[in-house]
Amino acid sequence: MKKDFLKKLGLKKHNNGTSTGLKSSASSKEYIESYSPVDGALIGSVSVTSKKEYEKVIKTAQKAYSSWRSIPAPHRGEIVRQYGDELRRHKDSLGRLVSYEMGKSLQEGFGEVQEMIDICDFAVGLSRQLYGLTMHSERPSHRMYEQWHPLGIVGIISAFNFPVAVWSWNAMIAMVCGDVSVWKPSEKAPLCGVACQNILHKVLKANKVPEGVSCIVNGDYKVGEYMSTDKRIPLVSATGSTRMGKIVAATVAARLGRSLLELGGNNAIIITPNADMNIVLIGAVFGAVGTCGQRCTSTRRLIIHESVYDEVKKKLTKAYKQIKIGNPLNPKNHVGPLIDKDSVNNYLNSLDAIKKEGGKILVKGGVLEGKGYESGCYVKPCVAEVENHYDIVQHETFAPILYLMKYKTIEEAVAMQNDVPQGLSSAIMTDSLKEAELFLSANGSDCGIANVNIGTSGAEIGGAFGGEKETGGGRESGSDAWKAYMRRQTNTINYSKELPLAQGIKFDL
Repeated sequence: MKKDFLKKLGLKKHNNGTSTGLKSSASSKEYIESYSPVDGALIGSVSVTSKKEYEKVIKTAQKAYSSWRSIPAPHRGEIVRQYGDELRRHKDSLGRLVSYEMGKSLQEGFGEVQEMIDICDFAVGLSRQLYGLTMHSERPSHRMYEQWHPLGIVGIISAFNFPVAVWSWNAMIAMVCGDVSVWKPSEKAPLCGVACQNILHKVLKANKVPEGVSCIVNGDYKVGEYMSTDKRIPLVSATGSTRMGKIVAATVAARLGRSLLELGGNNAIIITPNADMNIVLIGAVFGAVGTCGQRCTSTRRLIIHESVYDEVKKKLTKAYKQIKIGNPLNPKNHVGPLIDKDSVNNYLNSLDAIKKEGGKILVKGGVLEGKGYESGCYVKPCVAEVENHYDIVQHETFAPILYLMKYKTIEEAVAMQNDVPQGLSSAIMTDSLKEAELFLSANGSDCGIANVNIGTSGAEIGGAFGGEKETGGGRESGSDAWKAYMRRQTNTINYSKELPLAQGIKFDL
């Protein structure tokens, strides 16, 4: 397999895993080796950030912040615009790296880089719209208003399943808000992080941007602990498992810092008798098997009305037979591998748990072997009939396992949809306006994302992305998510010759 894309992205056999944007350091003698789940080959290595290097990064970022925050926001937006243009030039190479290092299909790899381009475009417009409100004061000859100021250093901890896009959601918004960022990419896809920094380096250097505006550090959870315990980082944005998120939230809260959490999902599609079955199949299958079931928005559950249950089950079983599993860089394949052997073991353990709890396997799973599957990370997407209360159903399994269950009334379906600890994405398939409106009402889905006639997986950057309950409550990307990266300040100006007090209080001397 030709890997010209590695060279185009400035990647070598050994790569510096610590960078302050304009300079890199590799004093650490410890390396993370990145093996592709596609073929098991060693792609390259990335140096682990030592505590000493981390301290240097933070001090450099602090210094950069003191000047970066003073640059007008539209000028900061211009830097982001140029980065978006560089991403356009590198879309093919970076998309291929995402596919090869993470294992998602090539189309999904390209799509992830497109998300980065889209968020750059969004951030450029946002750089001229960091608005505050003006309020009427109760005191005469007073003006009251609010404005937003940058926070400082934003710590970003990202997950392997979206190794580049989620960083950009945070970093590009943070940049136009006047913040600087320190990013710890997933140790399962570290080369993607280095590649993004290599591309950004060119833009920062050409614009004489202060060193430290965008930094990366690499390592396991210990490097993440450096960030979550660091009082110099007012905001930590963390994407990953609910278990990880609870640790980060508690640690950051203990120092009264802010955390923005994007955690697990247990997403369901409700299929009503009024649904268009063609839409149902496309939405359900892609949602369940896209990225080999390793999206936080992956469809885990289909809640199907009893009157159409057998029809959906039959069509779904037939559709699964058409799924092509193999090298994700081959555009003919729908599904690539899981990220590593640990994920494969979790997948197999989940299949065993389904059977032990009384579930029925409709589409058999298993690990694929033979030519093209030498990495041992390729598995078969599975479909099972279950009950919503099963313990295995209540937990998020990061694998292509889809659960089917029946319902009688729409109210029962919504209750089942909500009866899990997570609250990220949800969907209903129906042509009934009443059913759709109920699903979107306060009595409907309790998730941060609720869709009608599209699946649970995939989101546009224009809307705020995030969920409730054990999903963490954070919001990234579009809408007014930018407010998470800034601090609000209320200002009151007295332009009279007197000093009236609020609430009519009298205080005469």
